[in-house]
Amino acid sequence: MKQAQEALAKGDTAAAEALFGKALEQGKAQAAASNEKAAQAAYQLGQLAYERIDYAKTYAYYQEAAKLEPDNPTYLNMAGELAWKIGRYAQAQPFLEKSLAIREKALGAEHPDVAASLNNLALLYHAQGQYRKAEPLYQRALAIKEKALGLDHPDVAKSLNNLAALYDTQGQYGKAEPLYQRALTIVEKALGPEHPHVAASLNNLAALYDAQGQYGKAEPLYERALQILKKALPSDHPNLAQLMENYSALLAKLNRDPEETSDH
Repeated sequence: MKQAQEALAKGDTAAAEALFGKALEQGKAQAAASNEKAAQAAYQLGQLAYERIDYAKTYAYYQEAAKLEPDNPTYLNMAGELAWKIGRYAQAQPFLEKSLAIREKALGAEHPDVAASLNNLALLYHAQGQYRKAEPLYQRALAIKEKALGLDHPDVAKSLNNLAALYDTQGQYGKAEPLYQRALTIVEKALGPEHPHVAASLNNLAALYDAQGQYGKAEPLYERALQILKKALPSDHPNLAQLMENYSALLAKLNRDPEETSDH
């Protein structure tokens, strides 16, 4: 494991992946006492797969980590998060519920890690259209983060965006808009105006205005988000592709050609 961590620290992900894989297989072949190291190796392999945006493989590794250490709330939470991301909702729920129960018992009801479990369970309900179940979980996660981390912490912005998206999905734009705006203000201040998280907040707000036919408000937000991501991400990144699709769709509504827009 030490060699794998050193390779990872040096940026040699191929070597790190091979070493973590070896540690996982060795740990699984040995006694139960080795489960902790094997689970850690599986988790690290999942992290590497996540960076490649290979969510199916990420889930398989996180699931393996949770199987090896079934009472580790971090592994349970991450396995549940990836399960819902790839649409395996039935598999996600028990992971997330168990993670939440363990964390609440061990850490107390107002710990930031509890907020993380609440948030992921809310995301699962949100994805399934169970909005009444999702809303109080999002709200509770937000309140915990505001109290524990401060009103202007970037993690607070994440919760604001999640709650806003819930209202946005239901067409409750009046509730969503101030939450998106507050999230944008937080990330601009905390991370700087050129950070990719700022682009994500700009896109969220632009999409809200777009959905309401307020194209004049949406266009400059999309354009600014696009310029940020063009600088920050490779040209084939899916987040950039999605943003370009959103912006192009707006320009089509305005009867304008994307090629006519400035590229600064």
